[in-house]
Amino acid sequence: MAVLPNDEARTVARRVSRQALAEAVRDALFANDRATRGLGIEVLAIAPGSATLRMAVRADMLNGFDICHGGCVTTLADSTFAFACNSHNEMTVASGFAIDIVAPSRLGDVLTAVAAETSLAGRTGVYDITITNQRDELIAVFRGRSYRLKGKPVVAGLIAGPNAEAPGDEPSCR
Repeated sequence: MAVLPNDEARTVARRVSRQALAEAVRDALFANDRATRGLGIEVLAIAPGSATLRMAVRADMLNGFDICHGGCVTTLADSTFAFACNSHNEMTVASGFAIDIVAPSRLGDVLTAVAAETSLAGRTGVYDITITNQRDELIAVFRGRSYRLKGKPVVAGLIAGPNAEAPGDEPSCR
């Protein structure tokens, strides 16, 4: 679908639940996200303001100490951040982030990143992402700050309809 100016998009837009909107955004983002796909990252779950992604640590991700390169861990967190903050169908970019890697991950580890929307006000948001391994040990914590580009949907032609909430689809912190 083509991106339409905001007023025109609202005129022809199909109203869907916030969950269906998040799922449509997930599909569109993943189809175009070569970095995420290239690292073998999978999207396990998506909901308004949240996302869960997984990555298996491969040999080509190891640094000179045979531990997963910090850039790969950061990319997993950043991708999870991107899916969560774009789930409302407004094009959203990172305005900054910080990451603390608290434990190493090694060849064969399976890392899971879970993003939660901490704050969303106007055009800015804050998202917290935790990364754990297959033993549920904490590997890293990431906090991302986002900026929403108003009037630029990720998927044109879809908007969240009034009273279109699915069970468990409560509004996020605002």
